[in-house]
Amino acid sequence: MAGDWLRRHQRFIRRLQWGIIAVYVTLLVTPTLVPLPDSTAHIWDNITLFSQFVFWGIWWPGVLVSMLLFGRLWCGVMCPEGALSEMASRHGRGRAIPRWIRWPGWPFAAFVITTVYGQMISVYQYPLPAVLILGGSTAAAILTGYLYGRNHRVWCRYLCPVNGVFGLLAKLAPMHYDVDRQNWDNCLPHQGRADTVICAPMVPLRTMQSTSPCHMCGRCAGFRNAIELRPRDLGSEVIETSANTATRWDSWLILCGMIGVASGAFLWSSSPWFVMAKQWMARILVQHDVFWPLEHGLPWWGLTNYPELNDVLTLLDGAILLGYIAVTALVMTLATGLPLAFAARLLSPSWKWRRFHHLVHGLLPIAGCGIILGLSAQTVTILRADGMALGWVSDARMAALALATSWSIHLIWKICGQYNSGSHRSFAILGGVIAVAVCIMPWLLLFWVW
Repeated sequence: MAGDWLRRHQRFIRRLQWGIIAVYVTLLVTPTLVPLPDSTAHIWDNITLFSQFVFWGIWWPGVLVSMLLFGRLWCGVMCPEGALSEMASRHGRGRAIPRWIRWPGWPFAAFVITTVYGQMISVYQYPLPAVLILGGSTAAAILTGYLYGRNHRVWCRYLCPVNGVFGLLAKLAPMHYDVDRQNWDNCLPHQGRADTVICAPMVPLRTMQSTSPCHMCGRCAGFRNAIELRPRDLGSEVIETSANTATRWDSWLILCGMIGVASGAFLWSSSPWFVMAKQWMARILVQHDVFWPLEHGLPWWGLTNYPELNDVLTLLDGAILLGYIAVTALVMTLATGLPLAFAARLLSPSWKWRRFHHLVHGLLPIAGCGIILGLSAQTVTILRADGMALGWVSDARMAALALATSWSIHLIWKICGQYNSGSHRSFAILGGVIAVAVCIMPWLLLFWVW
């Protein structure tokens, strides 16, 4: 079994983690030591472009896809940040985890803050912003590991900016560690594994229902003859288990974060609406003889500021950028949330928030697909700049959206069936279809209209 193999080869996994850490640090730091690339540079002869391609074109889209296929295997086996945080915790102070760290809203807040700040300083295009955000996150992970917990990944469990997204996408994976509670309770001392299992992400193993917090590291495989890596039906956790585990913070992250904020962050640079808003505001400022927002910016760590490459965001640009993302997030949240609220109300005469949060989980395939497509757009841009013909990209994007759309509608239909199998289910699914259609619109605009 794959789970047993992971358990038996922990030493190999640690060596693999150190190798990934070395690659991660090299790709992150080296571009800061060389001049910025000019228009003649290519990914095969310029370390900055090569690092951008690897990080944002391959690494991050690949990690998100891996969540859909293997759960959080990346987190448990290959993530450099998680490995460093756990290593630091082994030799740290082992303090009790404070209440502010355990606030359940961090996955949403950290994702939104990191995403918006990354757009303000152009994290996908320049090496120093990448060091500030990725390197800063890694430094915070090490510090958190050193201060809190012992042999645990406190950072990964509570504060990692992508912890929430990874945990939600992992619910769709066809593999999971299943816990047989009867075997657990009936296991005698001479049966099963005799060693003690320390779960790095602090999952309560015996009562584990969801794969969301599980890092798939394999250390618990076979424990008490009760834990085993097993296949499951696609989306079965979303349909069944999420009825009991879905929370309002999950809904905030899916609707406002993964769908709303992510759409605004990926679309603003190509949006004619952004240009129109900027021109409209500029005219008002000029009419009132207010010129400083048009002339001044901030250092590179506050707003994009690279005058040698004619890439500078003024204070007006920054304000419009924040406003654009905020309005997009608001519109997308309402446009997707209200139809699902209507569907949740149709399924039962009494309103229950948990039913609404459960239906929101049905949007996970299309929400995840949007983020993957948005990140892969950087891949396509870099490759096309190097003269590569990518005529198949449009068809691939359309196929991905079609697959994610059908999957989301299927999940919402199944979730509706958990509450009502009558005619109300047929009407409720219309709300789900509307919500899914709204999720598609930003990507249709980005790839085929603008």
